[in-house]
Amino acid sequence: MTKLFNMENNLPKIYSKKAILGFSIFMSTLFGGILLYLNLMSVKKKTEAYTVLGVSILLTIISIVIVNIPENPKGSLAYLCGLAGGSILSYFFVPKYFPNEEEYSKKAIWKPLIIAVIISAIFVALMIYAGSVENG
Repeated sequence: MTKLFNMENNLPKIYSKKAILGFSIFMSTLFGGILLYLNLMSVKKKTEAYTVLGVSILLTIISIVIVNIPENPKGSLAYLCGLAGGSILSYFFVPKYFPNEEEYSKKAIWKPLIIAVIISAIFVALMIYAGSVENG
């Protein structure tokens, strides 16, 4: 019986909606959108994948504009925008395209997490370098 169940459940692994939400909050909606894009590509839904990628790019641009409206931008606005964008991805698009998400095995988040840390380290290094060049 176990073998039969495993053969029937031959679905690809996907990133969970919690992973998509978390990466959207702490990195950006674009990062969460890329995870959802990868999920959709793994189940051969290319049109939907490109739609999600476009929406996540648009949400990221909107977030950048909102965060930079105040004269002194606050980091909390970035997290709120990430939460809003990630919620749209996790609670609208994931159930729409993966109505039975619990049937799928979950991908480990280590690879995207390492990529996120590397990208963050590069940005921090560039900000430090820019500050040192500016100050002489």
